Amino acid sequence: MGRGRQKAKHTKVARELKYFSPDTNYNALERELTHPVTGAPVDARLEEDLEKWPEFNTASGYTDDYSEDEFESDQNKTA
Repeated sequence: MGRGRQKAKHTKVARELKYFSPDTNYNALERELTHPVTGAPVDARLEEDLEKWPEFNTASGYTDDYSEDEFESDQNKTA
C-alpha cells in the first residue's frame, strides 16, 4: 500500500528538479573555462598528471599521429 505514497514523492521531486532554474554566475563560468592567467596558483596534481600524459595537455598544442597526406588518403579510402 505504500507504493502510491512513494510514487507521489518521486513525482514531486522530479517536478521540482525539472522546473528548478538556479541563477547562473557567468563570470565564474568564464573563469573556469578559460585558460588560467599566468601567475595564478596551479594545482600540483594537475601538473603531475599532465607530465604523465602530455597528449592531454591543451596548452602545449595538439599533435597529430597522422600527417595531412595520411589523413587525406584515409578519408579517400572510406569515401
